[in-house]
Amino acid sequence: MYKNILIPVLVGEGHDAQASFSVAKALADDGARFTVFHVLEDIPNYVAAEIPNDVLASKRTQAEQSLSELATAISGAETKMVTGHAGGSIVQYADAHNIDCIVLASHRPGLADFFLGSTASRVVRHAKCAVHIIR
Repeated sequence: MYKNILIPVLVGEGHDAQASFSVAKALADDGARFTVFHVLEDIPNYVAAEIPNDVLASKRTQAEQSLSELATAISGAETKMVTGHAGGSIVQYADAHNIDCIVLASHRPGLADFFLGSTASRVVRHAKCAVHIIR
C-alpha cells in the first residue's frame, strides 16, 4: 500500500515501538522505505545555559544509539533525529521527504487532548499523507 513510511518513536526505557513497526510492515509495499524518527524536544536557552555541553552531547549520543537499536527491528530502516516540537517536526519532515504514510503511537489522552495525544492530534490535523494511529 505505501512506499515511504515514517515511524516516529520515543526512545528510552518504557517505550515499546514494536506495535508501530508491525503495523508499518503490514502496510508496506514490497521494497518500501522506512524511516524511524525521533524528535528531541527543544530545551529553553535559560535551562540549556545551566547544563554542561558535554552532558547535552552525551544525552544526544545516547538517544541516537537507542534510536539505531530500535531501528534494527526493520531491515534496512533509516534513522533520523531532529530537534524541535514533536508534532510540527513530524509533519515538516513528512512533507519534505515525500512520506506517504506516518505510523504513530498515541498515549492515553487527558481531557485537553480528548481522543488522541497532543502530538498525534497535531499530526492527524496537519499531515498531507495517510496517518495510522496505534494505541
